[in-house]
Amino acid sequence: MPPAAPRPRVLYVTDLAYEARGRRYCDEDIYLSSRLREDFDLALCHPLDAAALTETGAFDAVVVRNSGPVLHYQAAYDDFRARAARCGARVYNELTGKADMAGKQYLVDLSAAGHPVIPTADRAEDLTRLPEVAEYVAKPKAGADSIGLRFVPRDDLGALDFEGGVLVQPRVRFRYEVSFYFVDHAFQYALHAPDPERRWALERYEPTAEDLAFAQGFIDWNAVEHGIQRVDACRTPEGELLLVELEDLNPYLSLDLLDEASRDAFVVSVKESLRGLLAAPAAGTR
Repeated sequence: MPPAAPRPRVLYVTDLAYEARGRRYCDEDIYLSSRLREDFDLALCHPLDAAALTETGAFDAVVVRNSGPVLHYQAAYDDFRARAARCGARVYNELTGKADMAGKQYLVDLSAAGHPVIPTADRAEDLTRLPEVAEYVAKPKAGADSIGLRFVPRDDLGALDFEGGVLVQPRVRFRYEVSFYFVDHAFQYALHAPDPERRWALERYEPTAEDLAFAQGFIDWNAVEHGIQRVDACRTPEGELLLVELEDLNPYLSLDLLDEASRDAFVVSVKESLRGLLAAPAAGTR
């Protein structure tokens, strides 16, 4: 009997010590990495070690999961991206994303193009495009996890320093937030936060056909063929969905809130997606 073919080797990037408000990053990655280990030879590493280990060529793919906001280690993340590109590493999610993976500029661009996004401006001369409300949200383009977010009264908008890379949005009053989770371009499940004051008190959500068309439109717009993405939206009092963000780098998945069958189905989808990435040409050969 011929020897069994070697299993693909996966480097799984995570920060098990990162503390997120209302979420247990480490538990999710312990679970997901254990399930991926059923089909792949897998090693865990901290995001600060990812660049050097990727460049060794010892792994067939690099999976970036709950690694925390890259704002905390921007230089190391930029180094990882550069080295991965140089050596043609297969990275999951693929590093082609146009959304949060590349900063928040996409919110400005999508807003200007008329997409259903919370109206967003990044220049003083464009503030007139925003609805007139009493209070606005200002946040850094490179921010994540509400880092640097602050509320600004309308009369104080003129004091903002846009040279530092600031986004401004009207402070939207919404009924609830809802998140749609995708693997590649396929919808997996949705969760929503019924209480606007408790973002991470999530419950299962059954999306309508219109909801799915809304979320799918942003997934189709983005340039990620292999990866996990989360479309975050808010429901306005008038019933409209508006995009809050498209997380295409390392979205938290809230897998602990799913029933066993849904978790299993999600894991199967991720395994199939990873196999698809491994079968695709390496980044440097496309």
